[in-house]
Amino acid sequence: MMDRLKGKVAIITGGARGMGASHVRRFVEEGAKVVFTDLNEEGGKAFAEELGGSVRFIKQDVTKAEDWESVVLETEKEFGKIDVLVNNAGISMSKSIFEITEADYRKIVDINQVSVFLGIKAVAPLMKEAGSGSIINISSMNGLVGGAPGYTDTKFAVRGLTKAAALQLSPFGIRVNSVHPGVIETPMVTQGDAVEQIKEFAKHIPMRRMAQAEEVSDMVLFLASDESSYSTGSEFVIDGGMTAM
Repeated sequence: MMDRLKGKVAIITGGARGMGASHVRRFVEEGAKVVFTDLNEEGGKAFAEELGGSVRFIKQDVTKAEDWESVVLETEKEFGKIDVLVNNAGISMSKSIFEITEADYRKIVDINQVSVFLGIKAVAPLMKEAGSGSIINISSMNGLVGGAPGYTDTKFAVRGLTKAAALQLSPFGIRVNSVHPGVIETPMVTQGDAVEQIKEFAKHIPMRRMAQAEEVSDMVLFLASDESSYSTGSEFVIDGGMTAM
């Protein structure tokens, strides 16, 4: 165990499984106290029990401002402060422009985009008061290049919101960056509605493989730590070379 996040308190959304769970585990290994949230209450409670006293699980709908208020209050009550927010919760959708409905579109906008705004808005006052903080927004390779409608749009929006928030919050010592994973081997990919397409796509990645969630966690850890103290408003790409093509 190392101590790159020793003394820090983090909130990580979508932390019950997949990439989010990898981030939670990595943060705990590096000495952080972590409040992680998810709609998956059963999975979240089991994971919290596995990790022990350094974590707390809270069931949260990231699209609701009142849930964000509760999470921030509980975190402050439990651990006294908030140093890091990882806006990780999100969904994928691979429907074409002919198939996607308005309801589909509004759902993905709420979960992938509006939740990030609500999260930043919820933690910013505490971080401003403390004079420091790191907000890490998980976008996607599709926040840099085209992909499915709905998913691509929201991931571009996360990138834009990251830059806007970084400019407004940097005078208060708060850094805001976005992370842009390519194809990551998580349940969302291996159990989604486009498994075969993704497997075929992976053959064309310059590094010839999907990434492991832990590789993304290492990037997120860097941005949460003081090692990235002069980075804000930036994109951190982890895509095996896809956007270099």
